[in-house]
Amino acid sequence: MARPKVPLLSRERIRDAALSLIDRDGLAELSMRKLAAELGVQAASLYTHYPTKDAVLDDIGGVLMARVDASAFDQGWRAGITHWAHSYRAALVRHPNFVAYLAAGPGTRDENLRIADAVHGGLVAAGWPPRDATMIGAATRYLVMGATMGSFSRGFVDDVQVYRDRYPHLEQAHLLRAKADEIDSESFELALSAFLDGLQLRFDIIEKERARRRQSRSANPRSDRE
Repeated sequence: MARPKVPLLSRERIRDAALSLIDRDGLAELSMRKLAAELGVQAASLYTHYPTKDAVLDDIGGVLMARVDASAFDQGWRAGITHWAHSYRAALVRHPNFVAYLAAGPGTRDENLRIADAVHGGLVAAGWPPRDATMIGAATRYLVMGATMGSFSRGFVDDVQVYRDRYPHLEQAHLLRAKADEIDSESFELALSAFLDGLQLRFDIIEKERARRRQSRSANPRSDRE
């Protein structure tokens, strides 16, 4: 029996081709017709595996989010956030064109909700009030997504004259592209470290207030019964 000229379609092959197309051309350029052309098949062939383009995108999102690890909160909230943020960035940084789709929110995707549940539960167990835990989860997500949607350093060109003549404080900007990965990575670490330090100050205030309340109740035991 002769082998087919076009490899058989699978959800994995369709999904990988869609992500490659998005990486290359951008999220707005994805369509079932273009995806079919990328795979060398008719668009109708795709619908056997995915009923809509959104179903393809949702599956890609699930695969990427499955790579995110939020399991380190048993080592403390700082370690938990640090590990989660690094894992989160690593899962997304190679696909900046897809981040905008994920930024819409977790929706009902199991992988997103699994992570949100682990993060919120880990923060509350570590002593954060539920409202603060919600805001910390959201803020970390903003930080990671902002750090993966595009490269700051690659936004500059190599021509020294573009900046030197009109923008004296950017006279070294033409050198940024050559060190883009290093600058982007270290900038993320700087932002994450500053964020964690700020949270530590907030957490210390919360803990001091709790200690004050415990001391007050201990000194006035009748107030708890009244």
